[in-house]
Formats: sequence, structure tokens, C-alpha cells
Amino acid sequence: MVLGRLTHYAFDAVLLSAFLAGVKRSTGLTPSLKSQSLSDSPGIQSWIERYLWLGETVMDQSVAVMGSSGWFERKR
Repeated sequence: MVLGRLTHYAFDAVLLSAFLAGVKRSTGLTPSLKSQSLSDSPGIQSWIERYLWLGETVMDQSVAVMGSSGWFERKR
């Protein structure tokens, strides 16, 4: 039960990170990491940067898999 809930939260966190990567790719908007509270703690800022990097990686891999699949087509 606890492992399932933890897995669910981890999956949701990865989905949120991938969503933020998609927003960055389509609009250029990204969370600002220059706030005073984040600059005081470089560990938290580093963690957030790795979290956002994870979303970009998931986004890249998803696009690669979908691009090579017959289930999706590219329309511009």
C-alpha cells in the first residue's frame, strides 16, 4: 500500500516535470530560480535544476519513441 502510493507520487512528479519541460519548449517560459530563498540554499536550487532536467529527458525520450511509432504522425 505504501509502496504503491509512493510510486504514484513519483510518477505524478515526473509528469509535472515533463509538463514544465513542454511549457518551456513551446513558450520559452521556465520557473525562475533567482528568488532570494533559493539563492540562500544552493542544495535546493541544484535539486530543482535536476528535477527540471529529468522532465526534459522524459520529454525527449517520449518524443523519440512517439516519432518512431506508427501510432503518431508529425503535423506542422
